Amino acid sequence: MEYAIIAITVLFGAGLTFFSGFGLGTIMLPVFSLFFDLPIAIGATAIVHLVNNLFKFILVSKHIHKKTLIRFGVPALIAAAFGGWLLTKFGEMPAFHSYQLGDRIFNMTVVKVVIGILMIFFAWFDLDPRFDKLQVEPKHIPYGGALSGFFGGVSGHQGAFRAAFLSKAGLTKEQFIGTSNAVSLIVDLTRLGVYFLAAKAVAGDEKGLMEALTDGKTLLIVGIVFAFIGTYFGKMLVQKTTIKGLKRIIGVLLFLMGALMISGIL
Repeated sequence: MEYAIIAITVLFGAGLTFFSGFGLGTIMLPVFSLFFDLPIAIGATAIVHLVNNLFKFILVSKHIHKKTLIRFGVPALIAAAFGGWLLTKFGEMPAFHSYQLGDRIFNMTVVKVVIGILMIFFAWFDLDPRFDKLQVEPKHIPYGGALSGFFGGVSGHQGAFRAAFLSKAGLTKEQFIGTSNAVSLIVDLTRLGVYFLAAKAVAGDEKGLMEALTDGKTLLIVGIVFAFIGTYFGKMLVQKTTIKGLKRIIGVLLFLMGALMISGIL
């Protein structure tokens, strides 16, 4: 059953990465958290996201706007390294509160609260129409790179700020997609490097991150394969727009998953 859930979620999420709104990482993280401990889920999501970005890079790299990539991508790289390091520190912190419901004991941890809050915030950011009117000057592009990279390193939620700032950079639709993908790839490579350097801290137990992910390698393979399929068909449908009603449903589910994460149930 878990393979079907992963396959459907990744297929849908990968297709959405070509459009505005929720992307692969945003949708994948809460799903992977059902099968892995949260820090491991972040690493697993990052791997699928990276492989998906590499495939997408082949399709859209010719449209990269190099000047914008440098202005946005360099701050994103630096901030992603800091955000990834911060996640490893959150992962080291023990539970600060425990409670019992029936026969089960639930633990509230700093990393779950932080990721849950970010999940709710970015769901709100994508759904609230007031953010569509956010005014960003081209001179602020490097600040957008830093914000996108930092939150990408902490939780993988890099797309919202990346889209908000790059959409004001005067790029064509093709340049926006190519440049956005290149920045996302940079952030993924950076944060995965930090995660693996601090593997035991991210894993949060005696097993290293690589060993923990190896145990769930079948889920990862399913995720990667269906990310390819979703990306291919998403590229074919890039002229179409995201369905608003569907975005609202996903947003509500992300709010719910974030609340369950904060409470320690997930």
